[in-house]
Amino acid sequence: MQRKRAITIKDVAAEAGVSFQTVSRVINKGPNVTPGMYQRVTAAIEKLGYVPSLAARRLGGSRSYLILAFNDERPTLEGWQSRRGNDWVDQMLYGGMLKCAEHGYRMLFELVDSHSDRLESQVQAALSALHPDGVILTPPHSENDTITQLLQRNGLTFARLGSRRPGDGFAVYMDDEAAARSATEHLLDLGHTRIAYVQGHPEYAMSPDRLRGFREAIEARGVAVDERYLQPGDFTYEAGQAAMIALSKLDPPPTAVLASSDEMALGVLHTAGKLGLSVPGDLSVVSFDDTPTVRMAVPALTAIRQPIAAMTAKAADLLIKAKATGVQPDRGHLLPFDFVARESTARPR
Repeated sequence: MQRKRAITIKDVAAEAGVSFQTVSRVINKGPNVTPGMYQRVTAAIEKLGYVPSLAARRLGGSRSYLILAFNDERPTLEGWQSRRGNDWVDQMLYGGMLKCAEHGYRMLFELVDSHSDRLESQVQAALSALHPDGVILTPPHSENDTITQLLQRNGLTFARLGSRRPGDGFAVYMDDEAAARSATEHLLDLGHTRIAYVQGHPEYAMSPDRLRGFREAIEARGVAVDERYLQPGDFTYEAGQAAMIALSKLDPPPTAVLASSDEMALGVLHTAGKLGLSVPGDLSVVSFDDTPTVRMAVPALTAIRQPIAAMTAKAADLLIKAKATGVQPDRGHLLPFDFVARESTARPR
């Protein structure tokens, strides 16, 4: 059976009786296209069933129709290699890829190591190979001056997810301080006064914001923050385990724990069970992120839900519009978070 030949831009040009450059201008909504010419070309496209390729769309030369997202290599690979997955990445791709598709764009995903001495060359290699129309930086790259300065030198518009600091590009973020304050207030409203906090990775900009929100909520109720209840963390399951072991040895131990990531919250939850503590009978647990895993935990975890997909979709939308119009986005874009109360929190005994 003979395979059907793919329709090309040259076939469309021949059918419409125009040059393939004219077809490219019609596809890309470029200048100098009369209404009559537009109708001839679009009629030829519909008749032949032509689907424009990225190569054809890029013939105009002004756009690549690609948005490139950089994510941190080490934690991403560790999540995949351990078979735990990485729901933050899933949500980021979900939001960004769907929004790009709405505009006829493609979103590509690159891993670069923020601790590598080859960081700059890794980023430049990706930029040179792909020539993206815009770049999305995820934490901690959002705060990395080496990357942001390189993007600036390349003349690229870029979004910094989860970053509130002033700087080049534009920021898309949630209010991490308010989120931590909301979660802590939930525990205080239930009657908890001995509340522990497992902190986020110190390299991430949102970590001090969340700690500040935690402190403010407790101090606003006239309760002193017990410094022993502040445990170091790095967003990993193992950090949650270590924190729970350390907290269980305190006198008195906390009756509630807020963890700055789902993995750490799961580490707290599972370790509490091994120590003979029931959740929420002996210990209430609250998490950040609200990935599917915490919703399927036993008990299901109360959590702050980050708008990860919405933030990435917003960033992609602004990058694409900036490329089309030449108008740079506003510097800051704040998106709302949600708080979801489930079975892991209750009044203290």
